[in-house]
Amino acid sequence: MTYGWAILIIAVVLGALFQLGVFNSSSFSPRAPPGACQVFRPGGPGSTTNINLMGVCTGQLPQYVAKFPFFGYVTMPNVPQPTQLSLSVWVKPFSRKCGGCSWMGVAGNWDGTNGYAIAMGTFSSTCARWCPLLGSSSVCPATCETLNVWQHLAMTFDGTMLALYVNGVRMDYFASGSQIGQTAQALKVGITPTFDYFNGTIANLQEYNTSLTANQIQALYLEGIGGAPMKLQNLVGWWPLNGDAKDYSGNNNNGVPTAVTFTSQYGK
Repeated sequence: MTYGWAILIIAVVLGALFQLGVFNSSSFSPRAPPGACQVFRPGGPGSTTNINLMGVCTGQLPQYVAKFPFFGYVTMPNVPQPTQLSLSVWVKPFSRKCGGCSWMGVAGNWDGTNGYAIAMGTFSSTCARWCPLLGSSSVCPATCETLNVWQHLAMTFDGTMLALYVNGVRMDYFASGSQIGQTAQALKVGITPTFDYFNGTIANLQEYNTSLTANQIQALYLEGIGGAPMKLQNLVGWWPLNGDAKDYSGNNNNGVPTAVTFTSQYGK
């Protein structure tokens, strides 16, 4: 009888630990080290023929992600601003900026006036929304973002129309009068043009010089934070932020981190 109760108690405890995620399979699955997957361009940076992925590119969880405080950011100084573009990134915000004010930068390229970005804008003290910022134009979905949860953000621009996606679902689609295509200073991650910083973790930033389709954005979301890029011929830069800010697209657009750390303790 004693053994029966002991087994029952152990079973209950194990069940509770499973519910809490202690035995989540993702906690024990192998994690890809920095540079485990990268793009090989036989013709050198900028070439678009015979390019392919090399290494472990099966969508393993990364070993690290980048942790951004309110004053941290990464600059990719050599990234041009294309006339068409797509951005894809995974983010996990820790907190909103002060109630009712400003933006928290996720990723963008601008010259101070014109450019593009994915940002989180706070429009009231109780609801912060995921928003794209394009020059002085912005638009927001009706729903609020969730803190401390990984979310996939993507933005596409086909030269006329800008679309925002959250977790593979298009939230907004609108025409923009802002001037994409002008020479910008640099691609920046974790900061907006008005110096509003992101507080949280960011992983797997990808930029393309084409407007990806809704199905392609959905595919990037389903791959998860360790997913590899697609349409390699249009890939401008790929920054997994898995332990460093290097560009693994084969285009040598390496980032320069400022006050950014890399952590292996980043949850699911």
